[in-house]
Amino acid sequence: MNAPRSYEGALGGIPPAAAPPRQNGELVFEAPWQGRVFGMALALAERGAYRWDVFRDRLIAEIQGGASAADDALPAAEVYYRHWLAALEGLLVEGQLLDPADIDRFRRTLADPDHG
Repeated sequence: MNAPRSYEGALGGIPPAAAPPRQNGELVFEAPWQGRVFGMALALAERGAYRWDVFRDRLIAEIQGGASAADDALPAAEVYYRHWLAALEGLLVEGQLLDPADIDRFRRTLADPDHG
């Protein structure tokens, strides 16, 4: 099953404990990257990079794996979308659509853009 055409349809398959943060019924994105990674996951599923139910199950497993001690000081949306990103990266690496070395290189560039 590919991702439904609307994000609300896609989120209907995610259990409440793994659902994205909301405020007044609207999705909460505290930083631009969170909205982008959310959209990329849906778009890639819609385009057949992976089945949506596979992503959903991976996300649930990431969340059930728990947060690190460092996550305790972070806003809930930040922690949630870190899990979302980890699930997305994992599926793309497993599907050989993304190389782990590229992820590491990109993270270094983000951490220090002058020396990435």
